[in-house]
Amino acid sequence: MTQQKEVFLPYKIIDEPGSGEYEEKKSRFIAKLAPASSEEEAAAFIEGVKKKYYDARHHCPALIIGRQREVTRCSDDGEPGGTAGKPILEVMLGAEITNAVMVVTRYFGGTLLGTGGLVRAYTQAAKAALMDARIATMRYGTRITVGADYSDVGRIQHLLGIKGIVPSDSRYTDKVEFDICIPFEQEAEIQKALTQATAARAGIDVTGRGYYKDKSV
Repeated sequence: MTQQKEVFLPYKIIDEPGSGEYEEKKSRFIAKLAPASSEEEAAAFIEGVKKKYYDARHHCPALIIGRQREVTRCSDDGEPGGTAGKPILEVMLGAEITNAVMVVTRYFGGTLLGTGGLVRAYTQAAKAALMDARIATMRYGTRITVGADYSDVGRIQHLLGIKGIVPSDSRYTDKVEFDICIPFEQEAEIQKALTQATAARAGIDVTGRGYYKDKSV
């Protein structure tokens, strides 16, 4: 039996939380979006939002957990079925993010909005929070340390710039060392390019493999 090769697909996360607001007929919708690596972390965030806006009528959450979005949940929290949690979740799914939780809090303004108005309002509030947040891409790759003499620094920096690779750390002592992360599928290509650019003078050490936050420019 042929063993299936595991595919390490990139995925998007919330790098910095976001907030957004939307108002419809004096009803105020406040959206909060944050990273959450587990259901417990998401639950704690939801509870925190409820405590902060304790006097609001509705707190409608949605969450997505797992590298392949294995867990997706949402709640209308008393709003008509399908008018709150689902629209929020759809905004999150549309942005292809995971390990994230959003809560949209509603302060009732005295006028019923109808199902269409509610869907629109919760959608717009969720979109506003998403726009305010910073999203990062996680890629599976190889962490390497490149050590070189000062004479090769310019060549290495030029090559990394062409490849869109930003070092995670640099050390300047009697020689220069760059810690970089490269996509797994480009490991051989970039190592070869570094070797050629420095006429094999650069030392290249693989320090690990796993998911890393893509800082490419």
